[in-house]
Amino acid sequence: MRRLLGGRARLRWVHQILGGALLMPYFMVGSVAVSLVSDGSSAFASFPLFLAAYAMALPLAAVTGLFALVRPMSVTAVRALCGVPGEQLADGPARSRAARGRTSAWWTLHLGLGALVSGMTLAATPMAVVLFAVPFVSRLRRAEFGLGWVGSQASPYLAPFLGLALMAVVVLCAAGAGALLARMAPVLLGPTPADRLAAAEERAADLAVRNRLARELHDAVGHALSAVTLQAVAARRVLDTDPEFVREALAAIEDTTRRTVGELDAVLGLLRDGDAVGTGMAPAPTLHTDLAGLLDRTRAAGTPVADRQRPGPSGSWEQLPAIVSREAYRIVQEGLSNAMKHGKGPVELSMAVRSAPGEQDRRELEITMTNRPERSGGRAERTGGGRGLHGTAERAALLGGTVEAGEREGRWRLRAVLPLTGADRERAAGATVGATGDAGADVTVDAAGGHR
Repeated sequence: MRRLLGGRARLRWVHQILGGALLMPYFMVGSVAVSLVSDGSSAFASFPLFLAAYAMALPLAAVTGLFALVRPMSVTAVRALCGVPGEQLADGPARSRAARGRTSAWWTLHLGLGALVSGMTLAATPMAVVLFAVPFVSRLRRAEFGLGWVGSQASPYLAPFLGLALMAVVVLCAAGAGALLARMAPVLLGPTPADRLAAAEERAADLAVRNRLARELHDAVGHALSAVTLQAVAARRVLDTDPEFVREALAAIEDTTRRTVGELDAVLGLLRDGDAVGTGMAPAPTLHTDLAGLLDRTRAAGTPVADRQRPGPSGSWEQLPAIVSREAYRIVQEGLSNAMKHGKGPVELSMAVRSAPGEQDRRELEITMTNRPERSGGRAERTGGGRGLHGTAERAALLGGTVEAGEREGRWRLRAVLPLTGADRERAAGATVGATGDAGADVTVDAAGGHR
């Protein structure tokens, strides 16, 4: 009984009646055509003409089912009324020819079956009520129904059973049609290979944005917090003995936090507007705009930095491609942040634009950072995760570059190589690793060095 009259069966019945209502405009057009062909006879004058109007309505419905927006409307109705799991149905308009053809078939099936079930429901229900009332209303027993067995003296008490059988037939037909539509919905409204590809591309794009936001937040906020923490600790230790140093540390903290708030606004702008460019927010820092400031803030936090910079013939980082300059800045920032948190002693930073080995016409930027790691029990101290290291690897992979990190002869070394030629960057742009931030990005980590 639940399958025939349960909540799901009743919703499917409503879905079919909705289909019958949607077929009515097509049926009216068909009835007009039948009337013109049959010398003015109404489609309701005879059952054959009625069937002819119904048959003419179905092709009209099939044609309108080819419109792209029919599928999302149908999918919404099926999810709400037919009990079909949402993951088995496609999202969005039907764009390919195959998808539109399947949607048209579904539209025709839904409206055709819905019209039959709706007609049976509208016709049989009043008739069943009349049959239930025949034994109790003498006037109904004398009425001419066109069925002699209803008006006879022995048959009136059989009428309720006939009405019950009539409703049972309607319920069975509605349940069967509902089950058929629920079974056919995933077949005709399910995702095509093109739909699955589009969904995968949308998920990849969303994941790429999320990974980009995570990298920006980790590099900008993480570095600022590390610098501010070290400056605050140093200021607290000499609060009573060196007020001048405390003032300098507080000024550095103020500058660092103000700059980081601007970068945080830019990252949040990606969430609000999709891009920080053109929204009035602070642009992402680059080697040209803020490398000197980054090194100064690191030194102010108590970590000495010895840098060697060879930008190339121009003598300025301004000539670097913007995306390379931006990602290189973040890689240097992450390396300095690691040095402040996990290192000991001065940091040696070397940055140079050079020709790729064996390819004189291919230019690349090489970044090398070394420092002495903190030791705990004779081994370099570890911290969990390695998110920053994988973030630098993902940034390098976006440009077709590589990152190597690990311990070398008692010193931690981070080395990144980023190509500057457009062809290399274009090849990298199509890589799945660059788009999705896969952990398989091209990064080599020394087994003895671990992740930082």
